[in-house]
Amino acid sequence: MAEAKAPEEAPPEQPAGAQPGGQLEMFRGYNFNLLIDGINAGHFLFCSELQVKVAALRYREAGAGPVVRRLPGPVSHADVTLRCGFTQSPELWTWFLASMSGLPQRKNVSILMLDVDGVTERLRWNLNECWPSEWKVHPLDALGQEIAIASLTMVYESLTRG
Repeated sequence: MAEAKAPEEAPPEQPAGAQPGGQLEMFRGYNFNLLIDGINAGHFLFCSELQVKVAALRYREAGAGPVVRRLPGPVSHADVTLRCGFTQSPELWTWFLASMSGLPQRKNVSILMLDVDGVTERLRWNLNECWPSEWKVHPLDALGQEIAIASLTMVYESLTRG
């Protein structure tokens, strides 16, 4: 006669995106939404590094001998480029047309890093007084698998983390 077995316990629930034996990813380094003045304007798969630089000014103080002191100087921000994007809204193109006419419209832009589910916001960078400086579209090929916006480059005045 066979012995009765105790019912097996169900394995513990793992968070979405977790794999057995692997480390849990907090969030991945791709999958971005672009918000312009709080309105979703597009979805991108790549964002160049956001860079802020504070220039170090050198000066010599009278009576300090050979000592060269350094003070913080002007702050500059590198352009940011979003690549592999798609949008159904004409907002991005209209915004870029204003830059082409020589009268860029400065807007507040947020770049949202999304969780693996593609919906949940994990991190937000706010680019203030931003305007587009370059637009590049993939070749239009019905048999290709490229995404519509190859790249969008923007300049901005200041950067904050939301």
